[in-house]
Amino acid sequence: MIVFDHIAVAGETLAAATTHVEAAMGVPLQTGGEHAIFHTHNTLLGLEEHMYLEAIAINPAAPLPDRARWFDLDRFAGKPRLTNWICRCDDLDATLAQLPDSFGAPVDLERGDLRWRMAVPQNGMLPFDNCAPALIQWIGDAHPATRLAQQGCTITTLEVRHPEAPALGALLAPLMADARIMFTTGTPQLTATFRTPNGPATLC
Repeated sequence: MIVFDHIAVAGETLAAATTHVEAAMGVPLQTGGEHAIFHTHNTLLGLEEHMYLEAIAINPAAPLPDRARWFDLDRFAGKPRLTNWICRCDDLDATLAQLPDSFGAPVDLERGDLRWRMAVPQNGMLPFDNCAPALIQWIGDAHPATRLAQQGCTITTLEVRHPEAPALGALLAPLMADARIMFTTGTPQLTATFRTPNGPATLC
């Protein structure tokens, strides 16, 4: 089984992505860090139910990676927006064996004492125009959500809109069951809604 873990909001710069999230949610993000291999960096927001949100962008101070960046960030342009949702699993290899090769191959990553494996396609682009979830396996008990301040924010729904949304939903159905996730036919877009201390909020 796979479990909804976190979402990613991308921007052309980290400042732009962070500002976009803070304006929508009405709460500040916390400092994140830098990612080796893909040379990106992020800021973070703790969400209830062992989840979190990351604002992410290419790190201009880092060298060029020797492969395509995750979350299709090499092709990102325009206003900050919700670009990806990420699901965790206990055995990444076994989970990938049940899915098309387009979901990617495992990449070993670390930051500080955090260790994880992420399935990343060679071209950086996830299936269904990046509307399919990225898959992650956390190694050990360390997880960002347990280290982030809780500010009363909870994700209530994630709408995954795509022309082939029913096919994506059917592909994932044997692996996950989450009433918050809705698959809707339409132009590719992710939209998340939240409860916050300032009332309902939406990110798309």
